[in-house]
Amino acid sequence: MALKPRERSAARLAAVQALYQMDIAGTLLPDIVAEFERHWIGREVEGERYAKAEAEHFRDVAQGVVREQQTLDPVVDAALTHGWPLKRIETVLRAVLRAGAYELLFRPEIPARVVISEYVDVAAAFLDEEETGMANAVLERLAREARRQEFETPAAG
Repeated sequence: MALKPRERSAARLAAVQALYQMDIAGTLLPDIVAEFERHWIGREVEGERYAKAEAEHFRDVAQGVVREQQTLDPVVDAALTHGWPLKRIETVLRAVLRAGAYELLFRPEIPARVVISEYVDVAAAFLDEEETGMANAVLERLAREARRQEFETPAAG
């Protein structure tokens, strides 16, 4: 059965929201995953309908970012503009960058350009144009480093 792109996109959005909430409220991973799956994903909350999300991808990204954070943060830090360490970045942008970095480094079966595009879209839903541009630049830099082969053009024959 083919995965629905909208459900994967919704999973990424939910993962970023969950990571944000963990960062802001100090909520533990198992609690936030259970809360999102039980009360948010695919539900109507306060008159707003939340998209059905691919639960497995949501869990993978949220859990993967937490599990691999000691690997991800230095990589994201290195891709940021000098003088802007990850800890100084706005919380939503930090969640977007960590989630995007996780997929770029640990989900090689997902094309890098798809990962970048999806997380730039998530950033655009919450952040201004400048921060969205920063997300794009940082994820592009990470992708070109981590997935160099996807960006190399074949030699003309």
